[in-house]
Amino acid sequence: MNSLDLILRGGTVITPDGLVQTDVGIAAGKIISLGESGSAREEIDATGLHIFPGVIDSHVHFNEPGRTDWEGIETGSHALAAGGGTLFFDMPLNAHPPTCDAASFDEKVFAAQDKSLTDFALWGGLVPGNLDKLEHLAERGVIGFKAFMSNSGIEDFECVDNATLREGMKGCAALGKLVAVHAESDAITTRLAAKALAENKISVRDYLDSRPIHAELEAIHRAIEMSRETKCALHIVHVSSGAGVALIASAQGQGVDVTCETCPHYLVLTEDDVEKLGAVAKCAPPLRPKSAQDVLWRYLENGFVKTIGSDHSPSLPDMKRNYNFFKVWGGISGVQHTLPLLLTEGRVNRGIALKFISDLLSANVAARFKISHKGKIAIGFDADFALVDLKQTFAVAKEDLFYRHQQSPYVGRALTGRIVQTILRGQTIFKDGKTVSPPIGRLVKPQR
Repeated sequence: MNSLDLILRGGTVITPDGLVQTDVGIAAGKIISLGESGSAREEIDATGLHIFPGVIDSHVHFNEPGRTDWEGIETGSHALAAGGGTLFFDMPLNAHPPTCDAASFDEKVFAAQDKSLTDFALWGGLVPGNLDKLEHLAERGVIGFKAFMSNSGIEDFECVDNATLREGMKGCAALGKLVAVHAESDAITTRLAAKALAENKISVRDYLDSRPIHAELEAIHRAIEMSRETKCALHIVHVSSGAGVALIASAQGQGVDVTCETCPHYLVLTEDDVEKLGAVAKCAPPLRPKSAQDVLWRYLENGFVKTIGSDHSPSLPDMKRNYNFFKVWGGISGVQHTLPLLLTEGRVNRGIALKFISDLLSANVAARFKISHKGKIAIGFDADFALVDLKQTFAVAKEDLFYRHQQSPYVGRALTGRIVQTILRGQTIFKDGKTVSPPIGRLVKPQR
């Protein structure tokens, strides 16, 4: 073949059928060949490297428009690319306005087309008062709809009551759209937080105690029952414990169309780390005890967790400083290290297969959210790759973070698997620690 734009030579390729040392031929942004290739306008020697499909992060908060001082699409997408990512799904909050109608969708697309280094898709919001806007957002091409079952922490993105969630799920089922929920019981968490504050209990431990696992389980159970009733596809985001996954696995066995994601921080950090690291490790649901984490790992290893998203939720540094831990912003910055964290904790420490990790971060995400042309290294798919040196170990350094604000609970952590190069649709966007491309991101829409 002499019509190729690019050939990746001699790397170990994570394909749908397993690991193969082979060449990958690319033309017009697509994978054209797998196997021995002729020549191309550009060649990359990938000998000694593993070639993963580009990471698809289905859960980020880049906070644009309206709160770009927290992060922004430019810095967020650069951090994603530095972690081997080529596509993100941006949540409808914490942008201002949130993505809850067609106009706000268009505003976010306009910003992203100008600034995103990587491809992008957008979640729509499901909130009280916007049920009549869901069809317009579906027509625009949202990836699905996100609802909070507890206080979101953002005034302009209200949590849903049972009636709103049920009606929203009925509407989304008719539209063929999935609903994702932040599953924590607002009644339980609000009551426990109010009790703690009334008693002047404002420590890290007091916050953790105010958001117990049973608050998550109650909300997951309620969401599953609504999914069963309405026939709406359901995705539970950032499940923090094995007990939560167990509920979802049981419902799957009964024919309910429900899946879940977890996040790297629930797999590598525990509540002890929150007490040690403080605000940089605060999130909701909070980090759990080691015993709950161990069960979460077992469910993940047995295939009941289908996707992993970073839930990258940055903020201004001042929002992470308060003597009252309840008032500290709850969000972890982690979009840059999802793949290395999984390679280290999964492959190195638990012996999980590389293809299994790749599927959690790419193929399964594309399948669940109906992205037909991404997530696999196969002929006809977009030429999105992360080239990784599995022999390299590095320590996460503050100065290497691409975030607008260099804060992360992983600073100082030793990881195995350095991202050498990230390629989007055949074009290198990150290489050797630097972004090397102008913004080339495009809006990605799910199949109808």
